[in-house]
Amino acid sequence: MSTKKLYVTNSEESVRLFQNPLLHILSKVHWSVPLILFIPVISFLVYKGISAVSLSLLDVGLLLFAGIGTWTITEYMLHRFVFHFHPTSEFGKKIQFLFHGIHHDYPCDRLRLVMPPPISIPLTLVFFFFFKLLFVGDALYPFFGGFLLGYLIYDMFHYMIHHAPMKGKIWSVLKTHHLTHHYVNDEKGFGVSSKLWDIIIRTNFDKAKN
Repeated sequence: MSTKKLYVTNSEESVRLFQNPLLHILSKVHWSVPLILFIPVISFLVYKGISAVSLSLLDVGLLLFAGIGTWTITEYMLHRFVFHFHPTSEFGKKIQFLFHGIHHDYPCDRLRLVMPPPISIPLTLVFFFFFKLLFVGDALYPFFGGFLLGYLIYDMFHYMIHHAPMKGKIWSVLKTHHLTHHYVNDEKGFGVSSKLWDIIIRTNFDKAKN
């Protein structure tokens, strides 16, 4: 368990990442932007699945569910092995700070809690063409719609955990899980929208000691 302070400040603003004005603007994003960008895309993908002759409504539902499930393991793996990668070079450390380190230093920055479009859009295309290699026919569309829906849920949950009152047992469990990752032990608790993979892979927090 880490014993050092795991954040710089809980201010709703953080340091400036880029001197270039355009890059500075692009590095910040309002929580509503992913909704505006991805709800139309998800709706189109689901429509493509429903309208496909080769797929029944049950098929579409199962593929959507499979896509959401695939996102949960993707979320875990990205957070654990990419965002929490520990580079040794100075350049690598700077890149890691840009992608995720700044969020741990300034966990309450309102404009750095959801993924900015310059990162989310290219990643979406990479995942789409990767899954396109695995699927034949129209099944890709509802599956990828579910995958993006899982991502959107993750982004919204992440913002809400840091900035919205979350009442109810499920919400409270998720909020405690993620904030424990931030403020107690950043080497565990990599799931944000779900604790599932932390439980399965045994990176969940021990109730007796974190």
